[in-house]
Amino acid sequence: MPTNKPIKHFLQFSDFTLAEFEYVIERAKIIKRKFKNYEVYHPLIDRTLVMVFEKNSTRTRLSFEAGMHQLGGAAIYLNTRDSQLGRGEPVEDAGQVMSRMCDIIMVRTFGQDIIERFAANSRVPVINGLTNEHHPCQVLADIFTYVEHRGSIAGKIVTWVGDANNMLYSWLQAAEVFGFHLNVATPKGYDIDHSLVSTTRFTVFDNPSDACQGAHLVNTDVWTSMGYEKENAARLAAFDGYIVDAAKMARAAPDALFMHCLPAHRGEEVAAEVIDGPQSVVWDEAENRLHVQKALIEYLLLGHIPGSPE
Repeated sequence: MPTNKPIKHFLQFSDFTLAEFEYVIERAKIIKRKFKNYEVYHPLIDRTLVMVFEKNSTRTRLSFEAGMHQLGGAAIYLNTRDSQLGRGEPVEDAGQVMSRMCDIIMVRTFGQDIIERFAANSRVPVINGLTNEHHPCQVLADIFTYVEHRGSIAGKIVTWVGDANNMLYSWLQAAEVFGFHLNVATPKGYDIDHSLVSTTRFTVFDNPSDACQGAHLVNTDVWTSMGYEKENAARLAAFDGYIVDAAKMARAAPDALFMHCLPAHRGEEVAAEVIDGPQSVVWDEAENRLHVQKALIEYLLLGHIPGSPE
């Protein structure tokens, strides 16, 4: 609900400072521990999250909806096919109306401009659940997962093998915030749009195997994301040789982790021996969407919790 405090949104990874991310990560550790110990933690009683979906979802819907309930609040699911947005209601009008009836809003949509316009007309915090350009909640969960397993990600090498999609652009922003280096291997025609990048903390490789050399974390995604299904045949041809297999992981650091935001296609972007192997932390990564998003919602609505690290 409206207050005198400026509204804080999370629309792309660069919206938060390092100090804010470090606080959210510490809170996620505490909130996860409470969850695992079956401790009731209801700081958001009588608070409501509205979830607006224009794209299909499994992990995003489940983690936000379950998370809000676990924090003591309520979650309302809206699909644009079932709302006035699907009949052409202006995004600006939807932002005005929805934000007067709830406390926080998550939007999963297509263009980043849509969520930016929505947030500009919202009286409550707005979270990006995924756009074509950015997927900040997933990368936050990925970094939290790395911290759980290996400690600080600062100064490490993260490898991205795949196209320049929303995950990569969020990883590039994260590299600037957290101070790690990104090795990027993308096929020709699917490379980085440098107009969308404001960091120099990355190196582009023509050979995906070379990009894995010495990496502490190897990351990939499906070759054909939502909205690009008509390009599937062309993408399968262009990405030939870009599968993350045991040979590529062997070039990474001995204690390297493998991540994938899921859903995965074994035998295409990743070999079964990798995603189901001992270096893979994809199930922890998926679960951690729940915990970091609970901490994110808590921070956006309540700010710093007394007694928590600043």
